[in-house]
Amino acid sequence: MSVPANGSPAPDFTARNQHGESVRLSALRGSPIVIIFYPWAFSGICRGELAEVRDHADELSSVGARVLAVSCDAMFTLRAFAEHEGLNFDLLSDHWPHGVVARRYGVFDEDRGCAVRGSFVLDDSGMITWQVVSEIGEARQLADVIRTLAA
Repeated sequence: MSVPANGSPAPDFTARNQHGESVRLSALRGSPIVIIFYPWAFSGICRGELAEVRDHADELSSVGARVLAVSCDAMFTLRAFAEHEGLNFDLLSDHWPHGVVARRYGVFDEDRGCAVRGSFVLDDSGMITWQVVSEIGEARQLADVIRTLAA
């Protein structure tokens, strides 16, 4: 499946966060959403990227943005990761059916069984306004996301 284009509706999904709560994307309309796909909890680049999101929470919330970080890790792994790293935003489990959300966004790596680094900004009506997809070893630039939200 290919990456959805800017200007298209974001594929809807429901996934459980690190607390076991169901989060449905379409229920969050009314404010900007940042969806961050990442390969693995506790891995080096992912830890750094999500810590950067944590450390820039004020900038993201100042524009009303909600962050959804999605990986194929199990919910309990995500809970331990969030607690260990002090992450206070939703970490969503795409564990089962394995990778279904990442596949809808065209960011699932079939050979590795995980998501590559996909970043999507949605407007308050659920339309994709900006997206960047990077390989597993390439860290994303959160500053690009923040600039997009501010514009």
